[in-house]
Amino acid sequence: MYMTKQQNLLLKLSDKQYALFTVKLIPGIDPDSVIGVRIPELRKLAKDIYKENKYNTFIKSLPHKYHEENLLHGFIIEQIKDFDLCVKAIEDFLPYIDNWAACDSVSPKVFAKNKDRLLEHILRWIASDETYTVRYGVGMLMKHFLDGDFREEYLSLVSGIVSGEYYINMMCAWYFATALAKQWDAAVPFVENRRLTPEVHRMTIRKAIESNRIDGERKKYLRTFI
Repeated sequence: MYMTKQQNLLLKLSDKQYALFTVKLIPGIDPDSVIGVRIPELRKLAKDIYKENKYNTFIKSLPHKYHEENLLHGFIIEQIKDFDLCVKAIEDFLPYIDNWAACDSVSPKVFAKNKDRLLEHILRWIASDETYTVRYGVGMLMKHFLDGDFREEYLSLVSGIVSGEYYINMMCAWYFATALAKQWDAAVPFVENRRLTPEVHRMTIRKAIESNRIDGERKKYLRTFI
């Protein structure tokens, strides 16, 4: 069976015990698609491939066979320094992401330097019909727009997402739990007034109560809305 250069490199880094651990973390993933390569090794390999400028063929060869190829793909995209090229690479890749781990692992450095331009793409991703495209958009909104660039309207944007997809709802809950930690005054009315869907409401309170960034009194208050 023909193996690509990247597949051969990944297979050399295979750890069968770590593969079993990974399969348990990602419900529904095909065990045969998991090689078992640890994240630090994948990131190092991605940096090496990017520095050698030998990644274009690989990131255009979709879909990939292995879970770790998807992670490697995402970590290579993280290295791209041109914003437009990076966004293009992300948007080409998003339709092929099929689990939360691959989705949540990709966070390009260039995004933080182009937040005004990033926002228009986030809004489009959130409006997608694809589960992991929506999840990715909410994740980027959480990462880049809950601190100095925060606006209350972003809370309404996420609260307006109505989905039957667990992985979308969980990301929305993660977003609101983080908002409760960083922007309490703006975020707590969404819990008080039950402006979230019932599932996201429950998940948000659970995640907020588990958070180390929210104090005991606020956690006690949030419990009254369970």
